[in-house]
Amino acid sequence: MSDSYKKAVGGLGEKAAVVYLKKQKYKILDTNYSTKYGEIDIICCNKEYIVFVEVKTRKKDSLVKGVYAVDWCKQQHIIKNAYLYLETNKVNKQPRFDIIEVEYSCDDYSVINHYIDAFTQGGEYAIF
Repeated sequence: MSDSYKKAVGGLGEKAAVVYLKKQKYKILDTNYSTKYGEIDIICCNKEYIVFVEVKTRKKDSLVKGVYAVDWCKQQHIIKNAYLYLETNKVNKQPRFDIIEVEYSCDDYSVINHYIDAFTQGGEYAIF
């Protein structure tokens, strides 16, 4: 599978996640927020939280769930990005880190799992 194909599939999965989040009454603040630490797929908020969302798109009947790809190292990159986002965009909401799994078959992309508060920050970035 080529990198451009993976990127296209991931992009379609992220679009499906945005549609899902809007239906759940989240306000989308940013997508594909990039820094030297990597990228945050979706930044959104609700009444209580600013939410940093990692989207994992997998083929229907994939053997490995997307949530397992968000390991400790990936979490640390997301947390560092979130820290930078919060420093430059003063937000008075508690941060939260979610994972959304999207499943695809042909041209159908569906959100199958939304892991709310999937992981938490710690270490030197635990100031928020």
